[in-house]
Amino acid sequence: MTQYVYRFGGGVSDGGKGDKNLLGGKGANLAEMASIGLPVPPGFTISTEMCTRYYDEGGAFPASLRDEVATGLAHIEQVTGRKFGDAADPLLVSVRSGARASMPGMMDTVLNLGLNDVTVQGLAATSGDDRFAWDSYRRFIQMYSDVVLELDHDSFEEALEIAKEDKGYFLDTDLSAADLQALVAEYKGLVEQQWGKPFPQDVHDQLWGAVGAVFGSWQSERAKVYRRLNDIPAAWGTAVNVQAMVFGNMGETSATGVAFTRDPAKGDRAYYGEFLINAQGEDVVAGIRTPQYLTHAARVAAGAKPASMEEAMPETFTELAGVFDLLEKHYRDMQDIEFTVQQGKLWMLQTRSGKRTAKAALKIAVDMAEEGLITREEAVARVDPAALDQLLHPTLDPAAKRDVLTKGLPASPGAASGKVAFDSDTAEKRAAAGESVILVRIETSPEDIHGMHAARGILTARGGMTSHAAVVARGMGRPCVSGAGTISIDAKAGVMRVAGREVRDGDIITIDGSTGEVMMGEVPTVQPELAGDFGTLMVWADGVRRLKVRANAETPLDAKVAREFGAEGIGLCRTEHMFFDAARITAVRQMILAEDEAGRRTALDRLLPEQRSDFVQLFEVMAGLPVTIRLLDPPLHEFLPHEEAEFAEVAIAAGVDIGILKRRAAELHEFNPMLGHRGCRLGVTYPEIYEMQARAIFEAAIEVAEKSGAAPIPEVMIPLVATRRELELMKAVVDKAAQTVFADKGRTIEYLVGTMIELPRAALMAGEIAEVGAFFSFGTNDLTQTTLGVSRDDAARFLTTYVERGIYAKDPFVSLDIEGVGQLIEMAAERGRATRPEIKLGICGEHGGDPASIAFCEQIGLDYVSASPYRVPIARLAAAQSALAKK
Repeated sequence: MTQYVYRFGGGVSDGGKGDKNLLGGKGANLAEMASIGLPVPPGFTISTEMCTRYYDEGGAFPASLRDEVATGLAHIEQVTGRKFGDAADPLLVSVRSGARASMPGMMDTVLNLGLNDVTVQGLAATSGDDRFAWDSYRRFIQMYSDVVLELDHDSFEEALEIAKEDKGYFLDTDLSAADLQALVAEYKGLVEQQWGKPFPQDVHDQLWGAVGAVFGSWQSERAKVYRRLNDIPAAWGTAVNVQAMVFGNMGETSATGVAFTRDPAKGDRAYYGEFLINAQGEDVVAGIRTPQYLTHAARVAAGAKPASMEEAMPETFTELAGVFDLLEKHYRDMQDIEFTVQQGKLWMLQTRSGKRTAKAALKIAVDMAEEGLITREEAVARVDPAALDQLLHPTLDPAAKRDVLTKGLPASPGAASGKVAFDSDTAEKRAAAGESVILVRIETSPEDIHGMHAARGILTARGGMTSHAAVVARGMGRPCVSGAGTISIDAKAGVMRVAGREVRDGDIITIDGSTGEVMMGEVPTVQPELAGDFGTLMVWADGVRRLKVRANAETPLDAKVAREFGAEGIGLCRTEHMFFDAARITAVRQMILAEDEAGRRTALDRLLPEQRSDFVQLFEVMAGLPVTIRLLDPPLHEFLPHEEAEFAEVAIAAGVDIGILKRRAAELHEFNPMLGHRGCRLGVTYPEIYEMQARAIFEAAIEVAEKSGAAPIPEVMIPLVATRRELELMKAVVDKAAQTVFADKGRTIEYLVGTMIELPRAALMAGEIAEVGAFFSFGTNDLTQTTLGVSRDDAARFLTTYVERGIYAKDPFVSLDIEGVGQLIEMAAERGRATRPEIKLGICGEHGGDPASIAFCEQIGLDYVSASPYRVPIARLAAAQSALAKK
């Protein structure tokens, strides 16, 4: 019979850190902490396998699980000496989720379970504290009603606020035992009114309701969104952890907190976190009360007055610091820890590898390698390549004027400007329309996940550095300012008030998540500095990767950025982008609209010096490196005039009647231009176009070679080839132009002629095509379109649904469809190499900067990937990790 329940604590550990897939991260780490002797409240974990079975069987629990849970409860009772549901000395438990991948705030938790009208009296008697008992009961009713019964959360919050207002109180902790007892009665009335039944009094019914709710939360909308954003498979499921309660709300010697063994925002080796005296865990992470700092140094740096834990509870803090060091050395990574202090006794409730910003990830990985805690190869493997995106974009210009409205907590670094949106749906709609948005909330909740993802940055009035907003923003790489307590938000009215000023829905603000500043209007930015830890890690990555990394670039600026980011050449220069320049578009149009070859050559003679100058500038940046230049590819209609004035301009330049030009434009019209007269088909019908481009390439290459002494290596790429004969004809044009230029200049340079594989037929016929082509560059954008029969420009309206329904695991234009398109690439690579063993193979679509696609390129042995300039470091790191994964 399958075992579903695994115990921990009290000298028992049925699992450990290696059981993350079975017990979830939280369950595995609780068992591990217990096994190394840390103070962990006893409990048990219901495995992820039960979650899968729960859904397979329509939300039902097998009888065998009830027996196993009874054994688990008996274990907790034996260790604690308390009985579940006992009137005199009741055992209370927490019920928490715990997937194998960390999903902070996305799934449900219930605390203080086991309280009812009878056991609350027993808790009051054994604790000697009526206020604590009734506070725990009101918290339990509120949480259970929200999570399990799915009643209106706001109505309970409103009742709590009214209870405080009636007494003139500001804090929950001001309420007396009698106040809380009255609030419990009010809460029970709300339950009966909304649910139609009294609040459950049977503690076993409470437990099974909570277990079902936690399993149910795996398929909540917020959890689905988080999984989609973080590539977490739905099939993994979550575990459920049932654990004896320990209480941080038992007076001034009790507390609860969240801590990181290093700064998750900057990566500094310093304890980082927050705690609250006389509180429970949700008070810290939900931002219900503004927490206090852990260390004296952090409190002083922030200019905060309330005592730090180091000052208020020095002995417990010293013990906690020892646990931090032990856990970091044990797990060999920065840890995110939850703890509770119950009447001076420290208890550990969770440890996991902490979410961190890209800047912190770099620093922590490099520091730990230099401290000898991990190897350099492990440091390279630790940093998420996609997270580097956070470091590769601008920050606020320090010299720019700033109209500072207020200052909050610097919860997630980086800066962003955008229009204010007071709810997540609005943020998502505006972002979809192409607008930059700042999501402004009193506090975020897991339901805001879609708005946070859509926003450029997040601002909250409440919450600390470990609040939901802060943790999720750091994980997403979004700047966040939290706990900006001086702002007053009226979301319904669409207005935020601060220091006598009003900011309305749609107004532009700027936030700086590195300083906590909130500014009116848009503040200019500056380019990032990429040295220090970034440079160190990149050197280590380059030392282990096999794949070369090039850039897609056609301007000198893009090429320079790419070189600064470590590009080893250009993998795709799209020459058509050069033709759209205002100074030359008329000549391009004259060439297209010409009636005959002579007319085309006249226009091409005007374009030759311009095109040569383009290539000179590129080759100067890339001297000594390969530069793959794709000859003219798009349909000619893209260059055609549309306005009357544009036709008139071309008519004057060409010396022909405007009516003739309009007739010629009509003749060039195509019904499906992306599959029409484009790519090598242009070269076959108008070889003089490719002849001019080839001549410009070779003249520019020789000019740069003579000036710099370092000849570039042009790789002339013929686009949209489907047959060997097409490539053969176009190679002859290129070779003839090369020999003409070499004869004129009296010197030669090395060059290659190859093709872009972007049609399924080309992939199938790669063996024949390789007889002519010296290299293949897989144009994965068009190869994906032509293989799937899907237009990239029109796919957005249905691809999201396709991913949600499991038709595709990811958007195939973002991450390569390895099963389909990948199979064609692998086949073409094998057939090409069988014909020409030394053939050079790479990819140059957007997938060249996608880590999962790069891993596939490493797996099948391609020679290089080419990505947009800002994704070059991502590709370098992903290539290194792919090489390490093959070891």
